[in-house]
Amino acid sequence: MQKNWISLGLMSGTSGDGVDASIIRTNGLNQYESIKDKYFEYGPHIYTDIHNLKEKIHKIEHLKIYNDEINNLERKITIFHSKIIKELNLDHDTIIGFHGQTIYHNPLEKISRQLGNGKLLNQLTNKKIIFNFRANDILNGGQGAPLTSIFHHLISEQNKIKLPVCFLNIGGIANITIIKESGNISKTISRDIGPGNCLIDAWVRKNSTKKFDEGGVLASSGKRNEIIFEQAQELYMNRNNKKKLSFDINDFDISFVRGLSLQDGVTTLTDFTASIISEELYSSFKNIKKEIKNIFLCGGGRKNDILIKKIKENLPQKTNLKLIDEYKIDGDFIESQAFAFLAVRSVLNLPISFPNTTGCKTACVGGELIKKL
Repeated sequence: MQKNWISLGLMSGTSGDGVDASIIRTNGLNQYESIKDKYFEYGPHIYTDIHNLKEKIHKIEHLKIYNDEINNLERKITIFHSKIIKELNLDHDTIIGFHGQTIYHNPLEKISRQLGNGKLLNQLTNKKIIFNFRANDILNGGQGAPLTSIFHHLISEQNKIKLPVCFLNIGGIANITIIKESGNISKTISRDIGPGNCLIDAWVRKNSTKKFDEGGVLASSGKRNEIIFEQAQELYMNRNNKKKLSFDINDFDISFVRGLSLQDGVTTLTDFTASIISEELYSSFKNIKKEIKNIFLCGGGRKNDILIKKIKENLPQKTNLKLIDEYKIDGDFIESQAFAFLAVRSVLNLPISFPNTTGCKTACVGGELIKKL
């Protein structure tokens, strides 16, 4: 008889604003049940420190230069996670999938650095901790991301979603999972497709007291700068890293909209982001034999009405953009639930990434386990 595990997934995304926490029950194979989801917002100091540090780290050498700052922030973030675990009052045998806060990601250099000290978290909580999920995939020729595709596959199976189907996750980075066949994860395709919220968020943070454009309100009040928009599209399509399967927010910058007003900058960046997402969706679908009619939206970007409207305008009319929430699944917590699921697979020594999802040579197990004291 298969064992059911209780697992907590802790995910801090590229927006760096807080931690999504999800407790699930799963066998790590073909079923899961959501028990609890809760968001924990970082205090202003951690939030500011994350974004200040991200702006300094653009290449691998910077990890050494800013080592003291990195270690100090990592300790703060780990303590913050330990307080979450204690507040949730978990069963003694709950396992923890601890993603951490990505500070630098470059698979070509064989590195993906997440701030989060698994050993310290273990000492602070006396829980079984699984962290460092991306390292083994990268060592085996993969991009280390995206890792949620196997969980998207499980969602589609458990909810009997008609295939083929596409999951579009719009976090800081946008990524897709295309599920073609039931029960056959090896045929599932996944990759990052470009910026999600990161450009819009960065512009809003730099030019206002807000953290993001809630609901697309700012984008709806500005005017697109046509010259800048067209130049940005051209530069993006002619970029050097066209074959990249995964991105870091440092792969993109907002310098091309400098000089615009807050609203016009947001509008131009929103239109630019939507154009990339829809173009990448269209090109990804071209190679799929069966027509993909449904795209399920996950992540914070699904709440930006203007961004979603612009993506839809750029896609064929028969393509349906639907919220994953229609299946009574909170689209804010897909990734934290996914890392709870991946943690169980890690304990069971089952693969979490595959050649068609991250580019690894063969299916890879992942995650580093630190047992209870």
